[in-house]
Amino acid sequence: MLKFSILLLVFFSISSLSAQQITKTNTNKEKNKNTKIQDSILPDKSSADNELQEIVVSASRQAESLNEVPSSVTIVSKKQLQQQLSISSNLSDILGASVPGLGFSTNRTQNLGQTLRGRRVLVMIDGIPQSTPLRDGAKDMRSLDPTVLDRVEVIKGATAIYGNGADGGLINYITKRANQDKAISGSTEAGTAFSLIKPKGTAGFFVSQLLSGKINKIDYVVSGRYEETGLYRDAKGRVLSPEYGMNDLRNWNAFAKIGYDINQNNRLELMYNYFESTQHTDYIAKAGVYGNFDSPTIGIRGQRPGEPEGTPYNHNASLSYIGKNFIGNTDVNATLYFQDYLTLINYSDFFENNGQPATQSKKLGFRLNFSTPYEFSPLLSGDLIYGLDILSDITDTHLTDGRSVIPEMKMNNLAPYFQLKNMFGPNLVLKTGLRLENVNIDVPDYTTIGIRNYVNGTYVGGGIAVNGGALDFNALMFNAGLRYTKWNLFKPFVSFSQSFSVADLGLVLRAAKENTVSNTSIKAVTANNYEFGFSGSFDKLSYEGAVYYSTSKLGASYVYVDGNPQISRSPEKIYGFEVSAKYRLHPKIDIGANYSFTEGKREVADKKVYLGGDRINPPKIVAYTVFRPLEAWSIFLQMINTSGRDRFESINGAYTYGTGPIKSFTAFNLSSSYTFREKSTVRFGIENLFNKDYYSVISQWQSNNMNYVKENGTRLTISFVQAF
Repeated sequence: MLKFSILLLVFFSISSLSAQQITKTNTNKEKNKNTKIQDSILPDKSSADNELQEIVVSASRQAESLNEVPSSVTIVSKKQLQQQLSISSNLSDILGASVPGLGFSTNRTQNLGQTLRGRRVLVMIDGIPQSTPLRDGAKDMRSLDPTVLDRVEVIKGATAIYGNGADGGLINYITKRANQDKAISGSTEAGTAFSLIKPKGTAGFFVSQLLSGKINKIDYVVSGRYEETGLYRDAKGRVLSPEYGMNDLRNWNAFAKIGYDINQNNRLELMYNYFESTQHTDYIAKAGVYGNFDSPTIGIRGQRPGEPEGTPYNHNASLSYIGKNFIGNTDVNATLYFQDYLTLINYSDFFENNGQPATQSKKLGFRLNFSTPYEFSPLLSGDLIYGLDILSDITDTHLTDGRSVIPEMKMNNLAPYFQLKNMFGPNLVLKTGLRLENVNIDVPDYTTIGIRNYVNGTYVGGGIAVNGGALDFNALMFNAGLRYTKWNLFKPFVSFSQSFSVADLGLVLRAAKENTVSNTSIKAVTANNYEFGFSGSFDKLSYEGAVYYSTSKLGASYVYVDGNPQISRSPEKIYGFEVSAKYRLHPKIDIGANYSFTEGKREVADKKVYLGGDRINPPKIVAYTVFRPLEAWSIFLQMINTSGRDRFESINGAYTYGTGPIKSFTAFNLSSSYTFREKSTVRFGIENLFNKDYYSVISQWQSNNMNYVKENGTRLTISFVQAF
C-alpha cells in the first residue's frame, strides 16, 4: 500500500503542473512533423530510411517515430496486410509470416504455441485486451477480421506499458481511420478460395463492403464482411482434421468507427466491432499415427457432436475522448471500453461423462492517459506520460450442458503508471517508467470435474470441493531504454523492461487438489527482459537487429505428469536474436529477409531442461521479393523456412507433450494485384505454391496421434475490388 500511495501522490501532483512550468514549442513542432509522417505511411514507395519514420502508438501510449523507441517494434502496414490477406485470411498465418520473433502459424483457429520470443503475447484491438490470461484459450489472434485493420503494431519483449499478460510483448490491432477528403467513399470486394488439389468441396467465398467519409464535424468508417471457407486439403488431397480446423468456417465481421470533432482541440470517437467464426462441417477427425509421415490425422465424413465449434461472438466497443491542451499544455486521452467474448472447442471425452467446453470472458475497462511536454533548454526536452488503467475481467470455463469446469473468476485490476521521455539534444532519447499492478481475484466455491488420464484411460481429480477465496497480487514494474539516432547508418538502443501476469489461473483451479483457494500454489509471473538492438539504412538498404535475454524466477510451463496436464512453476531463461533487411534491387524490384532464433530452458531439481515446443519455436527464415512490372501491377513472392528443432529424447519410444522433434521445411506463397481504370483491382494469391507436403510446427511438437495434422496443399484465392 505504501508503494501505491506514493505513486498515486506522484500521479496527481504531475497532473496539476501549471502551464507556466511547461513549454510546448518544440513538442508541437514534433507533433506537426509526426502528423505529416503518419499520413504518408500507407504506400511504401519512399526511401529505406523513411521507414524508420513510421509512427507507432503502442510503445508508449502516444504517437511517436520509431526513431525514438528504444525497443524492438514491427509494424505490419496496410499494404503488407493486403499482400498476406490475398494468401490467407487467418490472422495467425498473416502475423506468423510477417513478424520476426513470432512463432509459426498453427493453421488452426487457435494460436497455441505461437509465442513471441518464447513467451505469451498480449493481443489488443485499439488497446482493448483480447487475451484471456485468467484462462488462456489461445484464440486471441483471431479476434476480428483483418480487413478492418489499418496496421498492426507489435512491441517485442516483456513490457511494463500495458500490464497483465504481456510477458513476451504485445500485438495491437489498429483499426481503419476515416477518409477525411470525401463525404462518402469506399470499396466492394467479392472473391473465392479453393484447393487446387482435389478441389471438390473446397470452394469458399467472401464478400465485403466498406464505407467511409466525413460530413461536417463527423467522420465515419463502416464495414461488413462474410466468408465461408470450404474444406481444406493437404498436399495429397486429404481433408484436414476439423478439430480446431479452418474447414467449413462461417465468418462474420461488422465494424463501425464514428468520430466527432467538437472543436480543433477536442474529439469524441466511438468504435464497435463484432466478430463471429463458427464451424459447420460434415466431417469428423480420424486419428493419424504420430511419427509416420504418411499417416496424418484427417477428416472423414461423420456427424460432429455438440454445438458448432469456434467463436460464437466477440463484441468490442469503446468510447474515447481526445483533448489537446486539456490542462494547460497537457493532452488527455480517456477511453471506456467493453469486451464480451465466447469460444467453444470440440465435444470430447476429456472430461468425465464427456462434454463440450466453452470459455467466456467479459471485460469492462477505463484508460486515462495524460501527456505533458516540457523543455528546459534546447538540449533537454521531452514528454511525461502518466495515467491510470482500471479493468474488471470475469472469466470462466463451463461445459455446454451447464457443468462448471473453472468457476467464474472475477479480477479487478488497478494500475497507475508513468513514463518519462527525455530528449538530450536531437539525437539521444532516454525513457524510464513505472507501473504499479494491483490485482484482486475472487474465486467462488466449486467442485472439480474429473479429467481423463491419457496414459491409463481413467478420470482423476474429480469431485474435490474447493473453498473459494480472494487472491491479491501486487507488483511494481520498471522499464528503461536508451537510443541514439545521430547516424543513419547505425542507430543503437539498449533497454530493460519487466512484465507481470497471473499465468493461467484457470488451469491451476481446474486441477486443484487443495480444499481452499488460499492453499493452492498460485503465484504471479514477473519477467525481466534485457535487449540490445539497432536499426539503420544506407542508400537503398535498410536493416535492423536485436539480441535479447529474458528471465523469470517463477515460470509457467504446461507439462504432462503421469498423463495429467499441470503447470510447472520453475525458473526460466530465454534468449535469442533477430535480424532483418530490405533492399531496393531495382526501381521495380524490392527484396527482403529476416531470421529469428529463440532458445529457452527451465530449472527442475537443480537441472536445466529445454522449454518445449509450445514455448520455443524453431528458427524461422522469411524471405520475399516484390516485383512491380507496371505501376498498377505488383507481384509478391514469399519463402518461409525452418531448419527444425530437436531438443528432447523419446521415453520408451514416445514423446510427451511439447517435446516432439520438428523437421525442417521450406514453403512458398505468391500474391499479386492489378489495378485498372484507377479504381478496379483484381487480386489473387496462392498458398503453398509448390504444393509442399509437410506437417505444421504445432502438429510435430504436440506429439499426439489426434493432432498430427499436415499443412494446406496448394490453395488459390482470387477476388475483385471496386473502389469509389
